Amino acid sequence: MASTFSFDVVSDFDRQELVNAVDQTTREIIARYDLKDTKTTLELGEEAIVINTDSEFTLDAIQTILQTKAAKRNLSLKIFDYGKPESASGSRVRQEIKLKKGISSEVAKQITKLIRDEFKKVQGSIQGDAVRVSAKVKDDLQAVMQRLKQEDYPMALQFTNYR
Repeated sequence: MASTFSFDVVSDFDRQELVNAVDQTTREIIARYDLKDTKTTLELGEEAIVINTDSEFTLDAIQTILQTKAAKRNLSLKIFDYGKPESASGSRVRQEIKLKKGISSEVAKQITKLIRDEFKKVQGSIQGDAVRVSAKVKDDLQAVMQRLKQEDYPMALQFTNYR
């Protein structure tokens, strides 16, 4: 049994599910009586969502709706990086929510150190914004997955390319 098994630890989200969550949020804003006349806009860009509304109260309500819709679509709430609400023209409030994707180098180093310290027969290597974990026994990889799920990292982790 000379072959090795591996998987990648990545931080990513399903873009189409995010588009659907934003669309559902927009539809609920139009339908809700308390938000109908606020002229709220939600703009989904490549790397951010921009909310433009009339007050901080409605901004909080919209954030709650967006989080609920995202959670129902199995998107982690850790992908949202909320910026500071800022004043926009016409006494409106604007907020940019950056979308987090990829594992930062500091977190990747933490993951590989944890693997090195706790699992002697498993290797972890940083490859760009992902971490490749490899071992000769599949059970060791399963144990690493379970251990990483217990940790609380600032981003959502997924396990891909399991082979």
